[in-house]
Amino acid sequence: MGLKHDLYLTRKPLAGFAAIGFAWSVYFAQMPVIKANVAASDGAYGMVGLIAAFGAIAAMWLAPLSQRIAGGLALPLGIIFLAVGMLGAGGAASLAALTLGLLIASAGSGVIDVLVNARVSEVEADSGRPLMNLNHALYSFAYAGGALATGAFREAELSPLPIFAVLCAVLALLAWAASGITPEIASADDDTPRMPYGVVYLGGVVVLVAFLAEASSEGWSALHLERTLGGTPGEGALGPALLGLTMGIGRLFGHALSRYVRDTTLMLLAVILSATGMTIAGLAASVGIALAGFALAGLGISVVAPLALALIGRIVHPSARLAAISRASVVGYGAFFFGPPLMGLLAEGFGLRAAFVAVAGLLVVTAAVLIPLLARRAAF
Repeated sequence: MGLKHDLYLTRKPLAGFAAIGFAWSVYFAQMPVIKANVAASDGAYGMVGLIAAFGAIAAMWLAPLSQRIAGGLALPLGIIFLAVGMLGAGGAASLAALTLGLLIASAGSGVIDVLVNARVSEVEADSGRPLMNLNHALYSFAYAGGALATGAFREAELSPLPIFAVLCAVLALLAWAASGITPEIASADDDTPRMPYGVVYLGGVVVLVAFLAEASSEGWSALHLERTLGGTPGEGALGPALLGLTMGIGRLFGHALSRYVRDTTLMLLAVILSATGMTIAGLAASVGIALAGFALAGLGISVVAPLALALIGRIVHPSARLAAISRASVVGYGAFFFGPPLMGLLAEGFGLRAAFVAVAGLLVVTAAVLIPLLARRAAF
């Protein structure tokens, strides 16, 4: 049984991962022009991300409820919400309209994220095969493809609205392909003594730092390449595209290595590599060096969140798996709660270079403190 078999086991969740990857890559690759369209400063734009994150966090917390109410339609509806929100954000002419669009998109994205991760964790438990990195790799490849296509559209001087219209058509097809995903987990959001809350929330904090590093590169790399280093729009789009590509490659390697290397050991090495890449990107004197730094950062950070979520899914009782994934995801998405204002305020006060170096410092703390503590709490 090889890669094709692993893909077949999680063929329906793959549509959800692809939807998130395509949607956010198209958005972030156009971030400089969208930001200019609404005349937002770095700090104001960061606050838009803060407000939008409320939608994702609330949706993640309520994902088990939405699954019970809508059943197999919960995931397709999440993708439709994502499409509607993205279209609204792409056509936004004011900060308020952009905030509303991102709020709707983030809510849909949050539901998708929890349901597909819970389903993959369930399949992992049933099959005994590590599948989380493989599924997250598809997200990364979809992200890279979406960013590259958007960069080409921008070079052709297309405005955001037609690009988002194409995205909506793709998301509609993925919503159809994802119908019927219903994690078969009873009493998923009950508070049961079988859930190891310490590991769940500590794992969530590790996911939070990983998402912060990922989001800072996704959301601000294009601006760093274009504004700080004087790159073209096409070169700016290469930032999130290269990040997505290297994250996909890293997750494929993580999929292979996770059968031979302990999860927490692999996470530790990956975080150190990512911190190195983030530092290089932040201090780079040219677009090429910055891109190399973002590539290293993507290779490293790629495996951390999938491995942490997979570890949580294996440790908890099956009846608590969906709730555990939901709660760890809520903690992890705190990165999108304080990450945008943190990056925005650092960029406005000290420049984007300092912002990326600060994220590298958080990764070093994670490698020195959080991952060793998670290893002990998980009894690895």
